[in-house]
Amino acid sequence: MRALLQRIARAPGGRRGKWAVLAAWLIVAVALGPLAGKLGDVEDTSPNAFLPHGAESARVNTELERFRTDTVMPVVVVYTGAGAREAADADRLALDRFTAEGQRIAGPVPSDDGAALMTVVPLDAEEEVTDTVDALRDIAGADAPPGTDVEVGGPAASLTDSVAVFDSLDATLMIATGLVVTALLLITYRSPVLWLFPLLSVGFAALLTQASTYLLARHASLPVDPQSAGVLMVLVFGVGTDYALLLIARYREELHRHEDRHRAMRIALTRSGPAVLASAGTIAVGLACLALADINSSRSLGLVGAVGVVCAFLAMVTVLPALLVLAGRWVFWPFVPRFGTPARKERTVWSRIGALVARRPRWSWLMSVAVTGALALSAAGISLGLTQSEMFQDKPESVVAQERLSEHFPSGASDPAQIVARTAGAGEVRTAADGVDGVARVEPGGDRTPDGSLTLLSVVLEDAPDSDAAKDTVDALRTAVHAVAGADALVGGTAAESLDTARAADRDLTTVVPVVLLVVLAVLIGLLRALVAPVLLLATVVVSYLAALGASNLLFEHVLGHAGVDWSIPLMGFVFLVALGIDYNIFLMHRVREETARLGVARGVLEGLTSTGGVITSAGVVLAATFAVFAGLPLVTMAQMGVLVGIGVLLDTFLVRTVMVPALALDLGRRFWWPGRLFRDAPRLDGDAGSGRAAGAREQVAGRTSV
Repeated sequence: MRALLQRIARAPGGRRGKWAVLAAWLIVAVALGPLAGKLGDVEDTSPNAFLPHGAESARVNTELERFRTDTVMPVVVVYTGAGAREAADADRLALDRFTAEGQRIAGPVPSDDGAALMTVVPLDAEEEVTDTVDALRDIAGADAPPGTDVEVGGPAASLTDSVAVFDSLDATLMIATGLVVTALLLITYRSPVLWLFPLLSVGFAALLTQASTYLLARHASLPVDPQSAGVLMVLVFGVGTDYALLLIARYREELHRHEDRHRAMRIALTRSGPAVLASAGTIAVGLACLALADINSSRSLGLVGAVGVVCAFLAMVTVLPALLVLAGRWVFWPFVPRFGTPARKERTVWSRIGALVARRPRWSWLMSVAVTGALALSAAGISLGLTQSEMFQDKPESVVAQERLSEHFPSGASDPAQIVARTAGAGEVRTAADGVDGVARVEPGGDRTPDGSLTLLSVVLEDAPDSDAAKDTVDALRTAVHAVAGADALVGGTAAESLDTARAADRDLTTVVPVVLLVVLAVLIGLLRALVAPVLLLATVVVSYLAALGASNLLFEHVLGHAGVDWSIPLMGFVFLVALGIDYNIFLMHRVREETARLGVARGVLEGLTSTGGVITSAGVVLAATFAVFAGLPLVTMAQMGVLVGIGVLLDTFLVRTVMVPALALDLGRRFWWPGRLFRDAPRLDGDAGSGRAAGAREQVAGRTSV
């Protein structure tokens, strides 16, 4: 691999090669630039985009395309208060112009308690529903008497509110992420110039990512939804900046040793390249394992994320080195690395931390395990599942309308369950459904497909569509209608979708997690040429994930006031944190392995920690801060993912990678590298380092002023 990396490094690190690399990227930018802005054109915003592949509710959505009524999407206007009747009657004529052709307004329908009225307006789903809902909201209740509340809800309004969130998502994330990364790079480098180079390189990576994702979605059926498109740019910024920090730190180190900056860059690329390649490969393959998930949005996030990581890697090992070599040493001003001067101070915070860990390594890793274990205990009481009203940090109007409906009408009145059955058996299906506990009523009539083969029945449930009680009713409803011979009945709707998603999330967790662990373990074994070290590193990342999940749950419950944790969070958080968490262990242990081969086990561990401490900490803070941008988004799911990944990365950076992993390596000594070459050569290496025993080397290093 080193020979291959040396050949690759000649291009961006060469006197002529850097010009060829920059020219190639400029050509790519010009050619693919127009495609980067088209990613929104291939995003799947259909109901099935966030459902399990092949679930019964998804099959119902597919069958609905055969019904003419599938072109109709209802809006429900809810009136409460003293002037409800007056307001509803006044609005009826104005709202009539929004109805789809051939449809009529239903209502106003009074509630059983007489405290509310409901008007249902069927909209044409083939037109711009969101624009129609916005216009309808401007009219509904405009002349309502004082003391009257009017809310617009129903499926069309819910869609409008969700689209409004995602419409502003990409721009908000890009701006916030760019500002966060810029600020942290300025703090890290304390240079008015250097921060521009990682940011410019990440810009190239983002352009390539968006264009590649668009082309793969258009021509290779890559699934893309608004959520995965939003996360994509944050991931590219975070991972790309991490690789930039690692490469620039190694380049700065080599500039102290070599007068020729081209040679310094080639050596920096050759020596840091395996770690960056292993990191990118681990993250990309780990995310790609989500292709095994049933939930379509999980598959989309994993595959799209893998594309982003690969593009970030390509940009960071080509265009960034070329830009740095082209600019010269002055980009580090005012801290310009001079040839022949020490690469770092003799005594740093990381050498002090290493010395403390080296004095009592077993106590250090045991205390680290105790801290993470205590945090992990909080994950035991996690409450999984969020209702529609709990999915937003600030309730949109459609959620408020649903709450009003639940107070005065059967909770499922605005969003009934749907049964698709063969027309020949539709009567028996209706009878079976009507006898299920939890069903308020089966609406009379029933729409048919143009060929008359299928019938659609609407079933009003007694409970809110996304409640646990409604899910139980759907289970019972499916059992009843599936028993009707020859009807081939399918049950869908919001309650059925919630049920199918919850069950698929459980299946995905048990399917994807073992595969991700095996893939990451294989990468670590190949990189470190050992078995004990990879197993322990993987175990530390799993412990870090559980601690992050527990700590996040405390924040969700006691600080942010969330009602629970979304079903997708445990799996998404696991894949991201294992892939990203192992990232920093790869950076650390690749350098430790390099130094151990030169200095011996104990001194190699401490030299690796001292050499990489600053850059990995900076990278961890940058990555955590980029994901923390999600915490301010209106969608609870994305806010929770941002908090979980941010906390996990910080735990991994400041505790696991700084204390737990070095302490384990020091405590086990050469056994840490069993059965590889370092395990066999460790006694000789330690003897060459002037100690003869790992414990003696630890004492020697801990007592020195430099590592």
